[in-house]
Formats: sequence, C-alpha cells, structure tokens
Amino acid sequence: MSGRKINVGEVWKNDKTGETYLVTRLFNEALATFAVLRLTTNDAAKPLRVKVARSADGMALPGYTPTQDTEGR
Repeated sequence: MSGRKINVGEVWKNDKTGETYLVTRLFNEALATFAVLRLTTNDAAKPLRVKVARSADGMALPGYTPTQDTEGR
C-alpha cells in the first residue's frame, strides 16, 4: 500500500473539538489496526483507541486531521 502511514509520535487534531492528540501506540487486533491517542494538554486523561481507516491513499484516523505535513518523509 502506498500513501500516508501513521507513525507513533505524530500529533493529530480532533475535527470537532480542535483538541490535539499524540499517537502513542499502533497495534493490530484481528483484521483491524488501532491507534492509541493521548490528549496533549492533559496527561491524566484516559487514552483513546481509534480504528485506523485504510484506503488507496494510505492510512487515516476518521474524525482527526494530522497537524503536520509529512509529505517530505
């Protein structure tokens, strides 16, 4: 699969709330990939588990937008 990959350490913004989250872990469960996100402004907040969407363009987190352009990687 070509296109965008999600990497640990990337920061993603929630499209509804505008809050930013750090990708702390990626893991596979059955036939799906999940990302664990931690709120960047509150270390005590519970981490979120978000299912990764895959397409011909690469990987994405539905409802979230990457905060950095990673085309140069």
